[in-house]
Amino acid sequence: MGKTDYMNAEFLAVIEFWEREKGIKKEVLIAAVEEAVLSAAKKAVGPARELRCVIDPKGGDIRAFAKLLVAERVESKHDQISLFDARRVNDQAKVGDELEVEVTPANFGRVASQNAKQALMQHIRRAEKELIYAEFKDRSGDIVSGTVRRFERSDVTIDLGKYEALLPNRERVPTEEYQIGERIRCYVKTVENSLHGPEIILSRADPKFVIKLFQLEVSEISDGTIEVKGIAREPGFRTKLAVHSRDEKVDPVGACVGLRGQRVKNIVRELNNEKVDIIKWDPKIKNYVANALNPAKLKAFEVDETTRRVKVLVSEDQLSLAIGKRGQNARLTSKLTGWHIDIEAEPVVRIGFEEKVAQAVDSVASIPGITREQADILVHHGLKSLEDLFEVEASDLAEMPEIADQAEAIIRAVQDEVSKRNQSGDETPAT
Repeated sequence: MGKTDYMNAEFLAVIEFWEREKGIKKEVLIAAVEEAVLSAAKKAVGPARELRCVIDPKGGDIRAFAKLLVAERVESKHDQISLFDARRVNDQAKVGDELEVEVTPANFGRVASQNAKQALMQHIRRAEKELIYAEFKDRSGDIVSGTVRRFERSDVTIDLGKYEALLPNRERVPTEEYQIGERIRCYVKTVENSLHGPEIILSRADPKFVIKLFQLEVSEISDGTIEVKGIAREPGFRTKLAVHSRDEKVDPVGACVGLRGQRVKNIVRELNNEKVDIIKWDPKIKNYVANALNPAKLKAFEVDETTRRVKVLVSEDQLSLAIGKRGQNARLTSKLTGWHIDIEAEPVVRIGFEEKVAQAVDSVASIPGITREQADILVHHGLKSLEDLFEVEASDLAEMPEIADQAEAIIRAVQDEVSKRNQSGDETPAT
């Protein structure tokens, strides 16, 4: 096999490889190569009239042809052919006829093959980009699986088989690390037309990635029975998903969690143990916020419709649970509901000394037979309740000059009240 034949055979092998691997039709590639070969032929042959090149799809032979005018006397060899030479090609030729003649120069195959290879690679890259766009322009929103191929700074190139895609740093989950050769699933965020052609942009951080995982895992979402009403996500840490059932018989949260939590476990595993809160959506903002902040117990709400703000009051022991670590729970609830959420501890009313004294006086004065004046004196001597009075004797009260003469009556009143409470089952101090 000669040099030219070898180049042609190699050339055909390249074309067949790209046709098989990338799905670019052989005819399209050969047409691109013929265009490149024609350019080479114009340099090798010169300014021949209506020059064209043909590549044999089977053998790979490259041949050049020109359309020449038959003339008695050749004045321009690039445009004309003598009648004698024309008759050797076509014995019916006559002066003035237009005749296509092969003008393939010696060693043309080698030069043409080099040009053709360059053109072929350029065309393949262009055709490949067109195929990428044609195939992926309608696949935004799908989940694809690919292999980590290489890193460029913090961007990751993913091999999808026929094509490569980009997982940019901005679409990565900050808690995830990838290894070359590792297989990962990603969300097709968009197909962008950049200066270098179409580029498939993937994401693992987009909230829609989580929604798509639920659609694939929960049949009730994919068939429309359950609707995803909202999502808020801090990738790698926590996601809140609000769901609503169009069928009253279907529990939206239960369906998403699955039997023994299997459905949500599968999704959490794919998200590398990111926390996923599934929340029942409610048209009433108070209920919606309460569901989103669960399990924190909320005391009161103040809703401002104009500014779309909700002030939530919780007890002090529930404050950290409601706000969450570094404010994450409150922040995600705001994102999910679309309302600004302010969470505050309920003010604790601390009773002052005077209020405590007044309460004690009221308590002692409520005992039948003891006046308010007597109660005031007793409390100021440290006897602040029925229990305290039950433990003293008349002689102890007789030492208080203000009520010394009333000691016996006060003791009887206390004993009567204790007896009455014993009969009704109320707790009293043991005798």
